[in-house]
Amino acid sequence: MARFNIEEAETGAIGAGAQTDMLFQLGVMYATGRDCDVDLVAAHKWLNIAAIKGSEKAARMRADLAAVMPKTDIARALREAREWMTMH
Repeated sequence: MARFNIEEAETGAIGAGAQTDMLFQLGVMYATGRDCDVDLVAAHKWLNIAAIKGSEKAARMRADLAAVMPKTDIARALREAREWMTMH
C-alpha cells in the first residue's frame, strides 16, 4: 500500500479520483488493521465517505462491515462521516 498523509485527504489538496481511492484505502486500513489497530467505526466512516464520492467497492465493503457491527457503532460512524463531510 502506498503511504499518504491523512491531512491530504482532509484538505482536498489532491484530485477527486485519487481522493476517493485514498479514502477507500483509509477504510481498508482501519478494517484490516494494516499499520494501525482495527477500528470498524473509523473503517465504516472512511468507506462511507468514499462511497458518497462514487466508489462502488467502498459501498460494498461498507455494507459488509455494517452486517457485523452493532447499530450504535454504525450510528457513530455515520455521524462522524457527516461531520467530516460538513467540514470538507
